[in-house]
Amino acid sequence: MAGLIRRSDIDEVRSRTNLADVVGDYVTLKSAGVGSMKGLCPFHDERSPSFHVRPQVGFYHCFGCGEGGDVYTFLQKMDHVTFSEAVERLAGRLGYELHYEDGAKAADQGNRSRLLAANAAAEQFFREQLGTAAAEPARQFLGDRGFDSHAAERFSVGFAPNSYDAMGEHLRGLGFTPEELLASGLQGQGDRKPYDRFRGRLVWPIKDVTGQTLGFGARKLLESDNGPKYLNTPETPVYSKSKVLYGLDLAKRDIARGKQVVVVEGSTDVMACHLAGVTTAVATCGTAFGADHITIIRRVMGDIDNRDSHQLGEVVFTFDPDEAGQKAASRAFADEQRFAAQTYVAVAPDGLDPCDLRLKRGDDAVRMLIQSRKPMYEFMVRRQLDALDLETVEGRVAALRATAPIVAGIRDESLSIGYTRTLAGWIGMDPTEVAQAVRAARRAPARGPSTASAGRGQQGGGETAPGSAPIAAGDSAAAMAAESVPTIGIAQLPTDPVTRLERELLMALLQHPGEIPIETAKRALHTTFTQPALATVRDAVLAALDAYATPDWARRVAEEAPPAFSPLVTQLAIAPLPMRDGRTAEYCAGVTTSLIDRDLLRRKTELLGALQRTDAADDPERHRALQQQLVEVEAERRKVRGD
Repeated sequence: MAGLIRRSDIDEVRSRTNLADVVGDYVTLKSAGVGSMKGLCPFHDERSPSFHVRPQVGFYHCFGCGEGGDVYTFLQKMDHVTFSEAVERLAGRLGYELHYEDGAKAADQGNRSRLLAANAAAEQFFREQLGTAAAEPARQFLGDRGFDSHAAERFSVGFAPNSYDAMGEHLRGLGFTPEELLASGLQGQGDRKPYDRFRGRLVWPIKDVTGQTLGFGARKLLESDNGPKYLNTPETPVYSKSKVLYGLDLAKRDIARGKQVVVVEGSTDVMACHLAGVTTAVATCGTAFGADHITIIRRVMGDIDNRDSHQLGEVVFTFDPDEAGQKAASRAFADEQRFAAQTYVAVAPDGLDPCDLRLKRGDDAVRMLIQSRKPMYEFMVRRQLDALDLETVEGRVAALRATAPIVAGIRDESLSIGYTRTLAGWIGMDPTEVAQAVRAARRAPARGPSTASAGRGQQGGGETAPGSAPIAAGDSAAAMAAESVPTIGIAQLPTDPVTRLERELLMALLQHPGEIPIETAKRALHTTFTQPALATVRDAVLAALDAYATPDWARRVAEEAPPAFSPLVTQLAIAPLPMRDGRTAEYCAGVTTSLIDRDLLRRKTELLGALQRTDAADDPERHRALQQQLVEVEAERRKVRGD
């Protein structure tokens, strides 16, 4: 990241982006009246559409589950990207060059787009090659592992022909330069000319959470291939193996909905799990599971730090029972505290990985593998105990020393107490003695970073308040703090006629400012609002009047409103207006007139009361002034009504 994206660029990209076009990539939208569209909410299951989008206003809102925001919020929640990533993605879509606060430009933005395009073209080439006669070894490899053509299509599996430059020649014919093919990692530089990096191999595209192809993983098929069994794209400007997870683009929605992720060891294991119904499986790409992978998973799963951690999600690791698998388990356990979610381990019988398990025992066996998962702590304790002789005093003492710190690390107090008792039974020692050892281990320095320190700062970005510092590449502490403030929505407003009239005036002003002259708007806004929440929104509208009827109008109002009231502004800017036949101008004039007339009637009533309390003989000057004001109020009422 070059730095903090300039606020002016953020606003410009937003203003140039049609919200309906972006939302339409995920949701089928239909017209819902003048300037409004609606569809089935992508954030919760529903049968009747309650998800509304107003492209001109730039907001969306679901009146079923309460989700709402702008185009950046939508991408963050749908594709689980950070705020900065959402801005950069839309800028790339527009071909807009971003600038950063340190003076740098997104110099690689155009280059990045070209590299992504080259990878996409290579993916298509590889997929087409899978159907050729030369790809028979690849098809046989898939078939031997229980994957048919439909499975290959689902996971975009392809074949790299056993040729020095076939793929490169094809891509250069599409307009990609030799420099772009080298930079993308699709080709390497030979003694005389570039060569295809992947040759005679089965190829899987490695995609980011948004579905863009960043690189490839390839499996050796031919005896003549002297390369490694698995070969991945090298580090490039768009691909970093420590920051991608294979299958995440396919698994992300089920991970977010089910609050579970299954981490397996390879691409064929991911395929087997998904085909067996475990659609939350992902795999690392030629590297150990690490901190960057945890960041990605926490963001997608919504793994927020919470003391009541037993109510959060699940992270299930599958490990081979061999030495490499045991080392992988130890590394995963070392990072376990970085999750707020509960962590588990699933080890298949007979040392089978999910792919082999499905092949030999069927889909049900894969599902049962995940269902029979063991808590990570139990797995690690058992591992320690299996290596010791518990029949001897020395062995039991060594077991207690090795396992007490593991149990001490359990965040859930109830679970910790339960495991302390269980550990005493496993070792064969007095529970009181075991409990003392666990307490002593808990007082010792922690074995890893806490959930709070590791988790926060990884959960996606937010936008700063107007006039403050530019948008950072990671979290906004202010935004996170604002999330804890109780918010107010339309559903919490009273339904009496007075409140309804005030609400509909604000809706008309936010949605169709062009139908209400600004002077009329000012007159309506300076009336008395009886509903406190709507009065607060009215004040925000008045504070933003310099942007009245501009494309950024509703956003400016939302920014002026206190954080707890911003969602209400969004809802008022999106909620359907109760008008018929698209008579927008007539409706806006009617609701504005009604509110002004109501205020004038209130004023007339106050003047009549004051007049009755004033004696014309004792205070003739005040009496005449009140009468004059009554005449003026009545004249204004006739003017407003059009009499």
